[in-house]
Amino acid sequence: MYKLIALDMDGTLLNSQKELTPRVHDVIRRAKEKGIKVVLASGRPFEGMLPTLKALGLDSDDDITLTYNASLILKVASKEIISSALLDVDDALQLYELAKKLDVNVLAYSMQHGLITPKHNKYTHYEAELNKIEVTEFDFYKLSKDDTILKVMMIDEPEVLTRAIEKLPISLQDKYSMAKSMPFFFEFMNKKSNKGNGMQVLATYLGLSSEQIICVGDAANDLEMIKFAGLGVAMKNATDDVKAHANYITDSNDNDGVAKVFEKYLLND
Repeated sequence: MYKLIALDMDGTLLNSQKELTPRVHDVIRRAKEKGIKVVLASGRPFEGMLPTLKALGLDSDDDITLTYNASLILKVASKEIISSALLDVDDALQLYELAKKLDVNVLAYSMQHGLITPKHNKYTHYEAELNKIEVTEFDFYKLSKDDTILKVMMIDEPEVLTRAIEKLPISLQDKYSMAKSMPFFFEFMNKKSNKGNGMQVLATYLGLSSEQIICVGDAANDLEMIKFAGLGVAMKNATDDVKAHANYITDSNDNDGVAKVFEKYLLND
């Protein structure tokens, strides 16, 4: 019945040490041998996903990944873009001005400049280290009108960020796709950019229905794909809203929850 499984990375596929366990490796290998398509769907940039894609053998041009919360959907080997939903410089500047008023730090991903921030802090370094990429201190006012922005993130201490989120103008909901991906990260993307829309694009591209798809995740940015899937699965460590919309709750990412989904629904014959 199920022909594709989409997996979030942090808090889902990877354990708390950001590692793949042998059991997870094994079930993904066995699923691929059965012809089941395995897709990673993450808020991370492509560069931050690539080591895991390679480790799992999901790095051919038959493999597709959803990166930047599905702002970009691309073939892994060639990086051919299947779909994109991006921001522009005006969006970056508006959100930067808002972040300054709310007294929170900010970073952005630019197609031209990579990971950029007006001011370094521990969370800019966390994002860079997590994805094994460089972060550049860059004056957002020097962005060119032709620059393309993949996403903007407000980043700060969890309690500071929570207060800032509560003060966001309601009008932003009509303009951006927004989600808290970690307690210290709040992301702004193109209104069409979320993992649910991304999975719809991917399903159409592959000729699949939602009923043939399993989606597994733990955080707010996974919610839309869990609602889209024929089988939406929340991790035991997921947020309450993700659990509330899931069809099934598996074990935690530190107890091979993803592997147990494969074993229960895909490898049970």
